[in-house]
Amino acid sequence: MALNLFNGWVKQARFCLSPHFNQRPDKEVSLLVIHNISLPAGCFGLPYIDQLFQGCLDVEADESFKDLQGLEVSAHFLIRRDGELVQYVSCNERAWHAGVSDFDGRIGCNDFAIGIELEGTDLVAYSDLQYAKLIELTKSLMTSYPDITLERITGHSDIAPGRKTDPGDSFDWQRFKTAL
Repeated sequence: MALNLFNGWVKQARFCLSPHFNQRPDKEVSLLVIHNISLPAGCFGLPYIDQLFQGCLDVEADESFKDLQGLEVSAHFLIRRDGELVQYVSCNERAWHAGVSDFDGRIGCNDFAIGIELEGTDLVAYSDLQYAKLIELTKSLMTSYPDITLERITGHSDIAPGRKTDPGDSFDWQRFKTAL
């Protein structure tokens, strides 16, 4: 079943709006970046990812959150371990997920990329439900944004080498891309 996109929003997602976004400089959407996140690291199913992207994370809730104080970050989507799809920013807007980045010689990937976070870590296998939802979402995004091709789907580690490692060795690129 295809997901229904309207004006950059996926109707089947749970909306959890982030204030951490702005306008795309050229309205271009031509890259898909796969990330992973867990807060605290290696812990799943907690409310902290939503709070981080909404700018209301209680940094006192866990010692590891101290470095996140004042951080303004977001992604367009999160796919939780149970397959739940959460959307924070319209695909037509620039979410703040890639940071200092370069794709094919072009810097500032946030300007033209959609960021999808998978709840997980570099070393823990992603769930079948996550792959199913990621494949469904990616197909819908490729239909709505035809400049996103198989060659223009990448990992955070590929656009920020040496700085980022996600989605990590636990992500099965062959499984994902073959299904597309």
